[in-house]
Amino acid sequence: MASNANKDPIGSLTDKLRSLFGSGDDPKNKNALPPKKRFSIWYFLMAILFFSYLQQFFLSANVETIPYSQFKQAIADGTAGKLVIGPENITGTLTGKSGQAFTTNRVDDPGLVKELDERNVSYSGKYENKFLGIVLSWVLPLGFFFLIWRFAMKKMGPGMGVMSFGKSKAKIFAESETKVTFADAAGIDEAKEELEEVVEFLSTPEKSQKLGGRIPKGVLLVGPPGTGKTLLARAVAGEAKVPFFSISGSEFVEMFVGVGAARVRDLFSQAAAQAPCIIFIDELDALGKARGMNVMGGHDEREQTLNQLLVEMDGFETNKGVIIMAATNRPEILDPALLRPGRFDRQVLVDRPDINGREAILKIHSKNVVLGPEVDLHMIAGRTPGFVGADLANIINEAALLAARNDKETVELTDFDEAIDRVVAGLQKKNRVMNPKEKEIVAFHESGHAIVAESVEHADPVHKISIIPRGIAALGYTQQQPTEDRYLMTRSELIDRLAVLFGGRVAEELVFDEISTGAQNDLQRATDIARSMVTEYGMSDSLGLVSYERPRQAMFLPESFSPGKKYSEAKAAQIDDEVTRIIEEAHQRVRKILSERRPVLDDLAHLLSQKESVQGEELRQMLAAAKTGTTASSPAQLSPNKT
Repeated sequence: MASNANKDPIGSLTDKLRSLFGSGDDPKNKNALPPKKRFSIWYFLMAILFFSYLQQFFLSANVETIPYSQFKQAIADGTAGKLVIGPENITGTLTGKSGQAFTTNRVDDPGLVKELDERNVSYSGKYENKFLGIVLSWVLPLGFFFLIWRFAMKKMGPGMGVMSFGKSKAKIFAESETKVTFADAAGIDEAKEELEEVVEFLSTPEKSQKLGGRIPKGVLLVGPPGTGKTLLARAVAGEAKVPFFSISGSEFVEMFVGVGAARVRDLFSQAAAQAPCIIFIDELDALGKARGMNVMGGHDEREQTLNQLLVEMDGFETNKGVIIMAATNRPEILDPALLRPGRFDRQVLVDRPDINGREAILKIHSKNVVLGPEVDLHMIAGRTPGFVGADLANIINEAALLAARNDKETVELTDFDEAIDRVVAGLQKKNRVMNPKEKEIVAFHESGHAIVAESVEHADPVHKISIIPRGIAALGYTQQQPTEDRYLMTRSELIDRLAVLFGGRVAEELVFDEISTGAQNDLQRATDIARSMVTEYGMSDSLGLVSYERPRQAMFLPESFSPGKKYSEAKAAQIDDEVTRIIEEAHQRVRKILSERRPVLDDLAHLLSQKESVQGEELRQMLAAAKTGTTASSPAQLSPNKT
């Protein structure tokens, strides 16, 4: 044993270095350093260079540099000796100065050697090997730039190396990391039912294969933004307890040709190794846009990536346990080859939740929120028609922040009211100063909207009237609360909606005999409704049951442009005349309604000017009192029903 130890000097030296610097691997070693401070060969080399620098400039003998003329004079005086003649320098000692070492730059002097021989001065030549200097002059700059490049690559993060451009950037969530289940996704019960068989196949694939069934290879989740498509995909992985590969469609395509296709291949190879698992591609439209839509023509990088995705989806079978899921809110622009059977052959609609779904979503997001006893989530769900899960989560968060800002113990109903107003209309601008005239105009304008909404048969009840500025341009608003979710609109309901929109403009005409710019948005919305009644819904007797507009291409996103018309100029003139007639009839109808309720209009406007915010119940009391010829005194004395 002793002889073996003596034959291993490198091992003993390594042990000494470890005991000196600490290996960092043994937690019981008191000398161990943290991982970031471990001994490194780079530190060792830097120490050698540093000590070499000290030795050369501080620890070496003191050498005096003299001019060449002084050197020649020393030779003539006989005080120069022990000369070493190099290619560029001459070194030696000056005997007259106690052996002081000197050096001088060599100049072209052909008679130097002859003069030294005549003076009997001892000298010798020196050969300098410049190979090491040349190598260092090349290696050190390259090494310096290499260190800079390596530092930059580390700052860019993992997976950004030169050889990793073709690697997939998908985030992999293990079974234990995917803690989302179907219990965390509410308001989309139909979509969950569609995906339950995917979960069942991933959990017990033999049950489907026993009868010869084949699970869909790809599942495409479509729906408006914020409805929970990504959440639902993670819930499938959480229910099945399988790995989850998550990547965005835009992460495949890079500026280098072929990178996207290589990443697709790498993603599917990783998924096959982790099977059973789920591949989830978010925003599929960034990758799967229909080929041929490139206005510049050619076969670009995105199309190559799409072609590789199509090939990979055809290149494996579902019995391997790999399920591909994707999400998009623009299914109308996807390539038809993606949607054919055998690829994304199942489309699951994740739509906006109804009132029961909204209530379930509010319950999920309010689990960790301390709610007041008067908070009714069903009532809040009724006040938020058309809201998606992301909107409802934002309302819960805003209400909790408002309650915390006011040092409340619980989140009260008033906090939810303010949160809904903030999300719908924008942030309050309490510091905006309005002159009394403008404030009066806004008060009558909003009073006109509210009174007409409570006077027509098919309008939603008024919840609140406010003249507090909100958002970018809203100087006031009238908030209506639907009694139920609606999916169809009748002609009478659309006409009543037109009347409500004209209430503010007509109120200004009656009171001030003047009009302002405050009704710009109302007029735009009223014109859109009237034109849709004529050109899309066939609700015009003079133009008949004809649709003059092409259907909108965007299913879940607003159109950025209006499609061109497909009818003659004569027909366009008839459409314009019919739209004008519908709008003018609504205008005259509203004028009659407000003229009959002029006292209520004045009282409500003055009340708004004082309080800045009036609840719908107070308006209904005023209308009921005016109808019976009495004076409203308290909410308990009047019926809350709409007149």
